[in-house]
Amino acid sequence: MQSSFLISSTPLVSNKRLGWVIITTVITAGSIVLYSFNPATTNVFPSSPFRELTGLFCAGCGSLRGLHQLLRGNLGAAFGFNPLMVLLLPFMFYSYISYTVEVFTGRSLYKPFIHPKLIWCLLYVIIAYWILRNIPVEPFSWLAP
Repeated sequence: MQSSFLISSTPLVSNKRLGWVIITTVITAGSIVLYSFNPATTNVFPSSPFRELTGLFCAGCGSLRGLHQLLRGNLGAAFGFNPLMVLLLPFMFYSYISYTVEVFTGRSLYKPFIHPKLIWCLLYVIIAYWILRNIPVEPFSWLAP
């Protein structure tokens, strides 16, 4: 005899939506913690392992302090801590919004084709930034956090 109780084979929450929930939760929780605690004055966040080992700045040094300043509405101070991070944030924000739209509507926002040479160029820019911010001479010293 066939059961009148049918079990659906489709998940209640799709994997993409679950991924979106996890990503959004991590971003939200991280933003709340980063807004609440200033990385420059508290020991809540770990220090940079690269800076601890070498005494030099990495490409990401100053990002936490910069994000804290952005969350507080201080774009100038954020740019002073890590200009490259501030310049790349709009692309990360667009990526998140695009993913959100795709998860909830099934349609994606415009995804420009990025030529592999451009990706390599971005890598070279990050490496150059990493090197230049450690030169203790103006104007390169302006890149240090």
